Amino acid sequence: MAKQKTISKADLVDIVAEETDMKKKDVKAVLDTMIDEISTHLDRDYKVQLTGFGTFEVRRRKARTGVKPGTTEKIKIPASKYPAFKPGKALKEKVKQ
Repeated sequence: MAKQKTISKADLVDIVAEETDMKKKDVKAVLDTMIDEISTHLDRDYKVQLTGFGTFEVRRRKARTGVKPGTTEKIKIPASKYPAFKPGKALKEKVKQ
């Protein structure tokens, strides 16, 4: 399997600015605002659905008992929340190609 390539936020800003003829600072402001709004709404337990792309949501893990690494001591792991992303149909199909 080939090594996976990475696109950074700065790379995305450059690409969108070039594709849309917008200034990089304007694209960066829009991207920063989108990320901030998605984060804020997830923190408020909203789902954020971008039709054709996917849904961001908060999932919950139940409290459980684990084993401390390196020992056999049992520890309690508290319940927690974590962000998750479920890709939409169009994104799944695009990636399959």
